[in-house]
Amino acid sequence: MQKIFKGLFRKYFQRIRIFIYSFLSDSSITVSGLPIIKQPIVFKGKGKLIFRENVQLGYNPSPSFYSEVAYIEARNSEDTIIFGTDVFINNTVTIISENGTISIGDNTLIGDHVRIINSDFHSLNPNERTTGIPLSANISIGNNVFIGSNVTITKGVSIGENSVIGICSVVTKNIPNNCIAVGTPAKIIRNL
Repeated sequence: MQKIFKGLFRKYFQRIRIFIYSFLSDSSITVSGLPIIKQPIVFKGKGKLIFRENVQLGYNPSPSFYSEVAYIEARNSEDTIIFGTDVFINNTVTIISENGTISIGDNTLIGDHVRIINSDFHSLNPNERTTGIPLSANISIGNNVFIGSNVTITKGVSIGENSVIGICSVVTKNIPNNCIAVGTPAKIIRNL
């Protein structure tokens, strides 16, 4: 009986969290498609989020399922984030587009605590840091890519089809098709 009660409590506790965090999302953001939402998520910004078929956000059992939230923001009206078909995203992802596009290809797997950000958000020039226009560049992640946990993908990066990005890597340069890249910064260690 206690096991059944715990299972029901966890299930409904998570549904309540998802419901509560949905109120923190912006009503001005345009969301196209219906992702499968398993973890609380906040959608922010004035841009567009496009979800193709069978995009799942969150997974149990996995780290931070009950304790954290995912955050996806298309900051300005011209910003777009596109999720391909059959994309699986683990818990506590942060994806932010400012002045550009982020596209995630079909059949892509993304681990927990991944950050995909296409902007510096502030000028690197110290005299313009709070007033300057930040550098931004599009991010493209190909089809059938596997991105491990705690990976950071920075502005202007393209990751080729079938590639694997190892755990805790920081991707600052393009990664070609069919290879494994790891490290800070990520470097190719093997072809597939």
